[in-house]
Amino acid sequence: MDIYQLIQELLDKGKHKQLIEREDEVYVRNQILLLLKLDSFIENKSMSTLREIPDILEEIINYACQEQIIEDTLGEREILSSTIMNCFLSKPSVINQTFYQKYQENPVEATDYFYSLSKDSNYIQTKQISKNVSYKVDTEYGEIDITINLSKPEKDPKQIAREKASPTLSVNYPKCLLCRENEGYKGHTGHPARSNHRMIRVEVGEERWLLQYSPYVYYNEHCILLSEVHRDMKINKDTFSRLLDFVEKFPHYFIGSNADLPIVGGSILTHDHYQGGRYEFAMTKAADEFVFKITNFPSVTCSILQWPMSVIRLKSKNAEELVNLADYVLQKWKRYSDEEVGILAYSNGEEHNTLTPIARQRNGTYELDLVLRNNRRDDKNPMGIFHPHDDVHHIKKENIGLIEVMGLAVLPARLKEELIQVEDFLLGLSSHVADYHMEWARELKESYGNQVNQDNVKSLLESELAKKFLRCLEDAGVFKRNKAGQQAFKKFLESL
Repeated sequence: MDIYQLIQELLDKGKHKQLIEREDEVYVRNQILLLLKLDSFIENKSMSTLREIPDILEEIINYACQEQIIEDTLGEREILSSTIMNCFLSKPSVINQTFYQKYQENPVEATDYFYSLSKDSNYIQTKQISKNVSYKVDTEYGEIDITINLSKPEKDPKQIAREKASPTLSVNYPKCLLCRENEGYKGHTGHPARSNHRMIRVEVGEERWLLQYSPYVYYNEHCILLSEVHRDMKINKDTFSRLLDFVEKFPHYFIGSNADLPIVGGSILTHDHYQGGRYEFAMTKAADEFVFKITNFPSVTCSILQWPMSVIRLKSKNAEELVNLADYVLQKWKRYSDEEVGILAYSNGEEHNTLTPIARQRNGTYELDLVLRNNRRDDKNPMGIFHPHDDVHHIKKENIGLIEVMGLAVLPARLKEELIQVEDFLLGLSSHVADYHMEWARELKESYGNQVNQDNVKSLLESELAKKFLRCLEDAGVFKRNKAGQQAFKKFLESL
């Protein structure tokens, strides 16, 4: 297919997706011609509108590389791709106006509009995301989500060399990947292209925040709410107020925050932000282990969840009292130590205790989950005492962030091929397994023996992988799921 047919196909798809109207076609076409250094256009009917925008766009970018309009590197390809799709998008003010017109009818309609726009404009990388390996596994804690993350493309050697030599790496604009200055930003070597990026302005807690979707969504409508001001993340009373304010405005979404300390936060700590979306995680569905009340907060029902991490769930129709109790728990926890179970609030002048909070509305009642976190390290556990331990590092050694806390494992891309090797090992087809998986593979072979066959090997391994992920969560739990740990948990609750 020649370049003119490709451009026409992209225009036709843009109209079909309602990114542009018929009256916009010539204007958008001319903007694309400018980017591709073409002075004219041969009109023709596109061959098909069955292909999706990412596929058409990829062919156009291939043309640009072949014609040496851009260098064939990941960064250059992304910048041109983003800039072409920006031609189909309105300015932020127009998108915000449309969003709030729909919001007046129904908040769901507003987020549906913005989510579709973010996907159709190729800001959300649907083609890349489809490469992820994802499945669910039934466990003692409910149905856990497993994702082997293949969506972010690996940098090629040319791109790495270019980044190393580029003076733009020292550019302090935008200050970080979350700053508002990313909206419409071309990008540069070492900073992703954001020409087709748009944000919705949202008032929460009497401040203006910005709502966007994650370019590489891990679950349905995976959104990010970020402060308009570039400031460090902080868990405090204002955090709880903002989270409840957000779920009041968008009752079909949950929203939560990563912890604000290193090791126990899996996120960018230099920009205040939260993550939410329209998805029910295993932790959301977790049963109450036992229910209790805290004096002076009569409208709030409290419970401990049946979950591998240490979670206090607060429920109330009274948002103000819920916020006050959450802050009370936070302040108590920040100063709480129990050396018998390895919890120290401070050492060497450094604070260790914080929370991962998650808010939602359910049947008209506010819920606030407070996950207790501690980031202390020692000689035996240099990566963290309450962090995945050495024996699970062959599966995951990264921080346990908000998404993992709720029961969605985001596992490294290397596992896709490595797990196939383990499957072949269990089936007796090969003895080649990565060194760090060998002990696990032998244990599985000894455990399952002749029960393993071509029909069940994949499901068996998926189940075992889920167990390893749950071990990661148990390691990150401050009060362990044994008798001593649960007694220590109740001792903390008594201090409240």
